Amino acid sequence: MSALPGLWWQQLALVMSGGALGAAGRFLLGGYLLRHLGTGFPWGTLAANLLGSFIAGFLVIWLEDKGPSALYWRAFLIVGVLGALTTFSALMIESLLYAKSDRSGVLLGYLVVSLTGGLILVWLGSRLALWLNLGLGACR
Repeated sequence: MSALPGLWWQQLALVMSGGALGAAGRFLLGGYLLRHLGTGFPWGTLAANLLGSFIAGFLVIWLEDKGPSALYWRAFLIVGVLGALTTFSALMIESLLYAKSDRSGVLLGYLVVSLTGGLILVWLGSRLALWLNLGLGACR
């Protein structure tokens, strides 16, 4: 029982550290796309969500058979980094703002691309990890 609180605190520290990196990554990505693509569309949120979907799909499979250390990597990378990088709440706020304006066509397009693209990319990321796991496993 005494090892459990230590494990919890270690995971919490990893989630917090990863969250700081993910939030910084989202800030930098959003700023970069804002400067280069303008304010007419929430490119930063879309890019963060699509990139995060691909990476999440990859990591879920990649970490599958990595033993006990996978618990720590999941806490750091998936819950921490990707949890802060991806922005479902921002997606919903931007959707609300589009719904309140006269841009309902943009709203529907944004939701379709975000959700469909995210689903496709999480699947592609998982396939890449599976392919790499099989390929590397064959070389060992």
